[in-house]
Amino acid sequence: MDNRTNTIAGWILGSMAAALALGIAGHMIVAPITSEKEGYPIEAPADDAGGGGPAAPDKPIADLLATADATHGADVFKKCGACHTVAQGGANGIGPNLWGTVGEAIAQGKAGYAFSDALKTAGAGKKWDFDQLNKWLTSPRAYAAGTKMTFAGLTDAKDRADVILYLNTQGSNLPLPAPAAGAPTATDAKAPPAAGAADPGGKASPSAAGLGNETAPAAAGKVSSSPLGRETAAPVAK
Repeated sequence: MDNRTNTIAGWILGSMAAALALGIAGHMIVAPITSEKEGYPIEAPADDAGGGGPAAPDKPIADLLATADATHGADVFKKCGACHTVAQGGANGIGPNLWGTVGEAIAQGKAGYAFSDALKTAGAGKKWDFDQLNKWLTSPRAYAAGTKMTFAGLTDAKDRADVILYLNTQGSNLPLPAPAAGAPTATDAKAPPAAGAADPGGKASPSAAGLGNETAPAAAGKVSSSPLGRETAAPVAK
């Protein structure tokens, strides 16, 4: 080797030695930050953890159905349209066709749809009654750990009741369960405000205000009422 080659090799070796020395010195001066556990903790809702049995809905389904709205349920069901059909005779897709689902045995039928073993186990001997559907739609993964259903569930109780009522109109039409005594009903929701009740602005109605101890005359044959104020997918069984 000539002197030029030796010089180049020397510079390369010297640079490598300097880089190594600087790296060692850097680690000695600044200690690297280490974590006892890899990754970052992610908090998940308790009912999505899986394996803990069906999640406990916040209200009895009978009470929820008493004021449910099937029209709104049809809107909620649009979330499920990517996986489910609901028309009579509709084909199975990613999820089964849901015509006549309310009242059917869980994880059976549906033109041979391949239900997951997890749902077959969780639903053994049960039917898709209103209570089971409410639990399922609250959190499919909590209801049947290992289900093929990837939908997280409907956290809004009204959305669940509305979509269940809508599904019941699609080929099942089972009688609704009676709500608990004192629970609000659809009739209550449409009833006019009681005398003396405050309006949304916080003012008492004229009949209760007692203007000069006289009540305001009502229009003949008319009763005043206040305006009403609102989860395939919501997918059912996979």
